[in-house]
Amino acid sequence: MPSVVIAAHNEEQVINATLDALLEQQGQAPLEIIVIANGCSDQTASVARRPGVVVVDRPEPGKGAALNAGDEIATTFPRIYLDADIVVPRDGVTKILERLEHDSRVLAVVPSRRVDKAGRPSIVRAYSAIYERLPVFRNGLFGRGMIALSEEGRARFGAFPLMIADDLFLDSLFSEAEKVETRDVVVTIEAPYTTRDLFRRLVRVRRGNAEMRAASVAGEIDVSVRHSDRWAWMRDVVRHEPWLAPATVPYLVLTFGAAVMARRHPKAGHAWGRDESTRTGTLTGRPQTS
Repeated sequence: MPSVVIAAHNEEQVINATLDALLEQQGQAPLEIIVIANGCSDQTASVARRPGVVVVDRPEPGKGAALNAGDEIATTFPRIYLDADIVVPRDGVTKILERLEHDSRVLAVVPSRRVDKAGRPSIVRAYSAIYERLPVFRNGLFGRGMIALSEEGRARFGAFPLMIADDLFLDSLFSEAEKVETRDVVVTIEAPYTTRDLFRRLVRVRRGNAEMRAASVAGEIDVSVRHSDRWAWMRDVVRHEPWLAPATVPYLVLTFGAAVMARRHPKAGHAWGRDESTRTGTLTGRPQTS
């Protein structure tokens, strides 16, 4: 029976769907579900409480600390780390577990991802058109909101660092042969509904990744973090799909701007600083302005 650990910060609008999807799969794969609400100013903990779900309400914010708290409670393997806004499709857990069990060399499994851009501004759609095609998403554990580790895989590290780039940290622990994307499980990643929220998300990711790489170089964490490939957008995306050329302008402007902002305020700390446009309840009928 796998354990599912969910770190949740102000997720009252989305966590219902996440938990409902997991509980619907209990018949195929009994689950130990643990929600660690952390630093919430809403009713995340109350909304999450139900039979079959263990909920801990921590006053301190911080995803790394929340994941560690969940690991302290979890008793079974494999261990699944799930973002609070990711709805696992029917039989998704079973298929991911089968992939882990199929090959003992595989220690980490992630689903495929689909980016929902419907109703978003043209700038958000243009940026996402390039970003979602980057080769790093073919073999990386990040950007999916769901990572499953075998017991051997979880033994690769003691605790999560107190940083926000937890998926980049996990990605750094495994070789290419040890991590696998399963194509028959697809999760939906919601693109931000405004350009401003997209930019906020990009700055947050840049800060978190830079903080993780700096900690690796300084020897504060015992992992070798992959470097950013600055030219992948051209070499691996636009060169093969030249019709995407017009999208390069918003892609480069947003990427460069986020890098500048992240360097100007480099300390990510424990703040999430995330896109909130996809966490406000009903996702239909959003304005298409920036």
